[in-house]
Amino acid sequence: MNWTCIKVFMFSIGFLFSTLSADAAVRLKDLVEIDGIRGNDLLGYGLVVGLNGTGDGIRNAPFTEDIMSNILERLGVNVTGEQFRPRNVAAVIVTASLPPFARAGSRIDVTVSAIGDASSLLGGTLVMTPLNGADGAIYAVAQGTIIAGGAVAEGAAAREVRGVPTSGAIPLGARVEKEVNFALNSLDTIRLALRVPDLTTAALMENAINQQLGGRVATMSDPGTVVLNMSATNMSSPAHLLARIENIRITPQARARVVIDQRSGTIVMGEDVRISRVAVAQGGLTLRVEEAPLVVQPNPFSDGETVVVPRSRAELQDNPELSMAEIQSGTSLSDIVAGLNALGVSPRDMIDILNTIHAAGALHAELVTR
Repeated sequence: MNWTCIKVFMFSIGFLFSTLSADAAVRLKDLVEIDGIRGNDLLGYGLVVGLNGTGDGIRNAPFTEDIMSNILERLGVNVTGEQFRPRNVAAVIVTASLPPFARAGSRIDVTVSAIGDASSLLGGTLVMTPLNGADGAIYAVAQGTIIAGGAVAEGAAAREVRGVPTSGAIPLGARVEKEVNFALNSLDTIRLALRVPDLTTAALMENAINQQLGGRVATMSDPGTVVLNMSATNMSSPAHLLARIENIRITPQARARVVIDQRSGTIVMGEDVRISRVAVAQGGLTLRVEEAPLVVQPNPFSDGETVVVPRSRAELQDNPELSMAEIQSGTSLSDIVAGLNALGVSPRDMIDILNTIHAAGALHAELVTR
């Protein structure tokens, strides 16, 4: 891809962001969490069977033998003192999240991860595994065929692994056995917690809710919390109140931020990012050093020794096509992209430029590097 294509592509991105920002209203349900309505993490320890010789080595993972013996004994099979070394089983940790208001009999997704030296969980089946909450109680039971996200190809002298075959998922693989009770209808006040706390967003939310309900129902208590007063409404229950306001749309506000992912070279800039007047020059100095040592041998039957004569070639080159560019004060997102592309730099070089502009105090945004 040439620089012209990159410039057109980046300009298109800037145009797209500018177009979307004109209508950036977001539903209330996508901006807040309701205090008290939350999921619960579940954890279990189980056994996967049916692997094609890719399970745990019993000598290296003795806990696999213990859980296998316990399961067989519960099924009435006495294996005390027996020596068995199967390679089609693996000990795993099973994790899941119990969503709020999940009822007994409903199903949830689970994730299965090997904890021994199993090389793959492809094709395995998780045996019935209880899932415990933080209080030690059993809230769900998991079982099913594992869908692993990797692949393994191996031969006598080579092995290729793609993805992570030692971890997988079982969609709807656990059945809820115990509910977590939450008395929503008994609440006199409801607290809405903003996922991204911001004073302006909280104030907009307060005004929008009060306008929708026609009274002083919502009150902003801090940048991350808006409190709803049930007594100020004529709703029959908090559930009806939340259903009435959750689709209200507001335009959230946030701090100007530039996020840089150095591993992939990705740069994401918010709409409100501004730069003071600054001049930028991208260095085009190229250093090249080549080593080509020469081996010199003496003539046959002569009194001498072989020596290595070093030969080096060092070169410094300047790129005359790159020059200094000036970015005017108060430039917007599209202007920043156009200005950096005017230098003909790659995304990797843009990361260095943005870091340098931030160090110079000319980038008026929060710089987040990942």
